[in-house]
Amino acid sequence: MFDTQLKLNTLKHKIMISKKLEAAINDQIALEEQSSRIYLAMASWCESQGLSGAARFLYQHSDEERMHQLKFVHYLNDRGGYAMLQALPQPGTQYKNMEELFDQVLKHEQHVSKKINDLVDICLEERDHTTNNFLQWFVTEQIEEESLVRSVVDKIKLLSGSTAGNFYIDNFLAGLASAEAAAEASE
Repeated sequence: MFDTQLKLNTLKHKIMISKKLEAAINDQIALEEQSSRIYLAMASWCESQGLSGAARFLYQHSDEERMHQLKFVHYLNDRGGYAMLQALPQPGTQYKNMEELFDQVLKHEQHVSKKINDLVDICLEERDHTTNNFLQWFVTEQIEEESLVRSVVDKIKLLSGSTAGNFYIDNFLAGLASAEAAAEASE
C-alpha cells in the first residue's frame, strides 16, 4: 500500500507539461513519423526510376525525420507526458517526375515549419519556456530544411526540359547526401 501511494505521488509530481501541449507534441510526433514514411516512399520511387543519388538523399532524410520523432518522444516522456504513436495514412507512391516530387517535399517541409511554429505559439501562451527552448532547435532546423529543398527545386526548374537534367540533379543530390553523411560522422 505504501509503495503504491509513493509511486502515485512520484508520478503526480513528475508531470511538468500541460495536457494541451502534450496532445500537440503527440501530433508532432505523428507528423515526424509521417515525414519519415513520405521520404522513404519517395526514395523507393527514385530508386525504382534509376535515380540512386536522389534515393540516397531521401533515404537519409527519412532517417533524419525519424530522429526528429525520437527527440520529441524522449522530450515528452522526460517532461512527464506520454508519447503515443498514432495511425498514419499511406504516403504517395507515384510521381510524374523529380520536379513534382521535390515540389511536394518543399510543400511538406513548409507544413512541418508551420506546425513547429504552432507548437511555439502554444508554449508562449502557456508560458512554458522550457519547451519553447527545446523547440528552437526545430525552428532552426526547418529554416535549413526549407532552404535546402528550395535550392533543389530551383535547380530542377532550371534544368526543366533538358535531357541531361535528371542526370545532373541525381548527381547533385548524391553529392549532398555524401556531404550530409560526412557532417553527421564528424559530429
